[in-house]
Amino acid sequence: MDLRVKGTVAPDPFLSAAALLETEYTLSRPVDVQIRENPDERTWAAHYEDRHVLNISRQAATSVMARELALHEFAHMARYEQRHASHRQSTEEALFLALAGKSVERRKLSHCYQIANHMKDVYADDITLELAPATKLIDFFAAKLGTAIADRPAEGPPDSRLETPGADPEITAVNAAFALGLLERHGLVDSSHRLYDLAHAAAANAPAVDLEAFKDRFKSLGDEPSESEYRKALVDVTRAYATAE
Repeated sequence: MDLRVKGTVAPDPFLSAAALLETEYTLSRPVDVQIRENPDERTWAAHYEDRHVLNISRQAATSVMARELALHEFAHMARYEQRHASHRQSTEEALFLALAGKSVERRKLSHCYQIANHMKDVYADDITLELAPATKLIDFFAAKLGTAIADRPAEGPPDSRLETPGADPEITAVNAAFALGLLERHGLVDSSHRLYDLAHAAAANAPAVDLEAFKDRFKSLGDEPSESEYRKALVDVTRAYATAE
């Protein structure tokens, strides 16, 4: 991988993540790592004709999760280059199909975009969990969910997968479903894990959200869906959330 770290941070976590990815996958485009100074800025990947860009805050880039966050975004790049349906589907198109003719609160519409990101994250994390131990990710999920349930300001590096603006109970419950669905998909937790207690607490605060149903949606996504299959799955999960009462 042609990797260029732009900023005054140690490149080691990014080089380590790149080495892990390259044990099984190859990126044909170079990757620029762009360090952002805003500590609240999310970590995300952008794709261009001639390169990929990993945008990451300095706080996240120097945290204990730096390698794992980088590997996750490199996995998104790999899915994009594979032309995987999850990374080629327009979120706006799917939301239009799901919500046409419906009146949806602005907050719920924002949550629908986050759920669409969860769908993509499942496929990126299918790669990351194949390549690296899951211990840090599991602890990260538990910490983020615990913080959201307690409605305290989030601590640690920002990450889009379990961000809960304002600790909204409904999207917190979906976030819990995502975490459990992803980890069960890979057989990484059992029912005695603390995450289940946190998830049930989140679900109790959001009776309109069917925790088990959303968990199963994330867990059971097909490995290689066609474009139409993936679009239908995204439309269905969006509609299920936006119309839940």
